[in-house]
Amino acid sequence: MATEQRLGVCYYPEHWPESRWAEDARGMVEIGLQLVRMGEFAWSRLEPRDGRYDFEWLRRAIDTFHGAGLDIVLGTPTATPPKWLVDKMPDMLALDARGQPRKFGSRRHYCFSHAGYARECDRIVAALVEAFGEHPGVKAWQTDNEYGCHDTVESYSNAAREAFWRWCRDKYADIDRLNRAWGNVFWSMELRGFDDIELPNLTVTEANPSHLMDFQRFSSDQVVLFNRRQVEIIRRHSPGRAILHNFMGAFTAFDHYAVGQDLDAAAWDSYPLGFLERGPRDEAFKTRYMRVGDPDFQAFHHDLYRACGRGRWWVMEQQPGAVNWAPWNPAPARGAVRLWTYEAFAAGAEVVSYFRWRQAPFAQEQMHEALLLPNAEPNEAYHIVAELSGELAALGAEARTARSAVALVFDYESAWAWSIEPQGQDFSYFELVFAFYRGLRRLGLSVDIIPPTPDAVADRKLVVAPGLFTARPELAQALARGGAAVLLGPRSGSKTPDFHIPDELPPGAFRSLVDVKVRRVESLRPGVTVPVEGAAGHLEGWREFLTLGEGGAARLCSTDGETILARGARAFYLAGRPDDVLLETVLRDVLACAGLATLDLPRDIRVRDNGATRFVFNYGDTAVDISSIIGDAPLCLGETCLPPRGVAAFTASPA
Repeated sequence: MATEQRLGVCYYPEHWPESRWAEDARGMVEIGLQLVRMGEFAWSRLEPRDGRYDFEWLRRAIDTFHGAGLDIVLGTPTATPPKWLVDKMPDMLALDARGQPRKFGSRRHYCFSHAGYARECDRIVAALVEAFGEHPGVKAWQTDNEYGCHDTVESYSNAAREAFWRWCRDKYADIDRLNRAWGNVFWSMELRGFDDIELPNLTVTEANPSHLMDFQRFSSDQVVLFNRRQVEIIRRHSPGRAILHNFMGAFTAFDHYAVGQDLDAAAWDSYPLGFLERGPRDEAFKTRYMRVGDPDFQAFHHDLYRACGRGRWWVMEQQPGAVNWAPWNPAPARGAVRLWTYEAFAAGAEVVSYFRWRQAPFAQEQMHEALLLPNAEPNEAYHIVAELSGELAALGAEARTARSAVALVFDYESAWAWSIEPQGQDFSYFELVFAFYRGLRRLGLSVDIIPPTPDAVADRKLVVAPGLFTARPELAQALARGGAAVLLGPRSGSKTPDFHIPDELPPGAFRSLVDVKVRRVESLRPGVTVPVEGAAGHLEGWREFLTLGEGGAARLCSTDGETILARGARAFYLAGRPDDVLLETVLRDVLACAGLATLDLPRDIRVRDNGATRFVFNYGDTAVDISSIIGDAPLCLGETCLPPRGVAAFTASPA
């Protein structure tokens, strides 16, 4: 399936005089923008008093922008409940892990478990969708905004506690089953009934990991149910319009795949420079890429959210200039905004929408750059977008998705598990999986990120699954049947779904793929490494000690004689966290087993295959000759000497 790729922008008509709207709409159309998102923070203007709606100003805004030729993405305003609603039901506020209320005064000040707030959301969403659901200008809906932002998924309120009781009762039915699943005989934690259950905060020392895991599952389910209520209302009153939610980067507090099941497409908010500054890379890396962003971070999320949207996805907010929320906030390099846009479209995005049209001169985001300056003069990104829209029109760009031969498993439960029990303070599931993604991209591979389900691993040549919390038998069987090469990584299959060590020891059911047992593990201090016999690179941070069965063989060993990489027929097990050099060695070995070719890419070059078109991106600050990548193919975009932050594309010759 192919659809037109379009550019959009976020706009807040309530921030500007109505006399300005028509001029802004014309300006958007003039530079080639085709859709505009609005409404997601406007509850206090849509309902200034309890039950007193004022939708006419929004109707005039929608009419103005639609009349200029723009499609509207309308947001539901439930991320910012107004002060009168908080005063009406003060217990709707979430409580943090210290028991302190998340007070009114910014945004996301609500508890997902509060039934009264959920009903208020039903009411405002229904009224909004009944008013605008059939408007010809409204082409899509966004539910709420950035679920969980500012650490707001988990709440420790009375409403959350009572909802957690019900959730546990539905799951376990019998309190003795829960006691066994949680191992509550330990430290005399056995419960007499479901109303004995406390929330896992303010405990003297760490809470029971099984309890914490179920609370995280419950909290995630509350987000899913909250979103589903809005989706069902929108579908009833606005049929045929796409429904999306805008997810965030490096955020794992709820299961995005589960939320995505109720959406028509996934979206995410892409801020490459802000994410780099807030991330864990070292200072040299951050300095090198401070004006363009990590070459693999936004690409990882494009692939992740394509999976969450089951092939359909957008960038709802694309950074156009300096942001205001990172430790340091540099401006993008020349060419960076263009590169980010092409990277998204190369990954199959239907829409790239910039945040925002005009920089706000007031309130919390007044230092966040936009396409226009606060005085409405064009900023640098305004001109970049105008040029981009012309290029895209000439290219006839279409959103395409194709199943990749290479799949990388990303699992939200695994992220929760290793946050609950890191066993080493620097262990991060996200960073572990991201390292494997980066390694595959450096070798020139286009990668699908997938959930740990049998359907997702089918018809692949290579499946990579580091750190997978639980080895579910159905997944192990699907991997065995599928014929793909499989790379399992540290901590794979190391717990049961109840957060116990498996009776047969890790990697649990994955032992059917590669015959090893993990007999002990260790986490290593920074700077301590485990060298490899006869190979460059080392393990760092995490190491496992394997016992090989009859069906397992050692491919790589440490200098102290322990197996680092074990192999079965077509499956491999890596017993630790590799540095980049060792990871490349391992990946080349596994890719050769899978029959997949690699590329020797310069340090700052990345490629992305979109159907028959291969895109080439230069994240560096010097020009690079890419003729060895292009071969004899004629370029349809860019040039052979790819400039800093440059983009090229060509159609590969048929094999």
